[in-house]
Amino acid sequence: MRTAEITIETDRHAAAVDLTSDAVDFCRDQGDGLLSVYVPHATAGLAIFETGAGSDRDVLSSIDELWPRDRSRWSHEHGTPGHGRDHVLPAFIAPSITIPVVGGAMQLGTWQSLVLIDTNVDNPIRKVRFSFLPG
Repeated sequence: MRTAEITIETDRHAAAVDLTSDAVDFCRDQGDGLLSVYVPHATAGLAIFETGAGSDRDVLSSIDELWPRDRSRWSHEHGTPGHGRDHVLPAFIAPSITIPVVGGAMQLGTWQSLVLIDTNVDNPIRKVRFSFLPG
């Protein structure tokens, strides 16, 4: 298995970061297998959806609507007001994802992108681990 880690900086604001080009670079020349992508954080997740047409903003807005960042609703008490919602996020947007790779190319659909979703404004530095399991 081949593995590598990258660092993402979110500048202390909620972010939907397109990781597709990083994953493409990692998979290049790998042949057939599976790409596992993992974020080792309790307040971030990974998703596959179309970016660049406003969907990234829509996802972040939807998270705010579904789980408002107010202190009164969350039992989790450390961090900025509403930080408990950040800890709920990975239960719905998983911290790992697996993508098939054929001939060194991820098998994403035409408009699909691999995206880091991070609503935690307390932690601007994120690690993302790519692992390739040859098939």
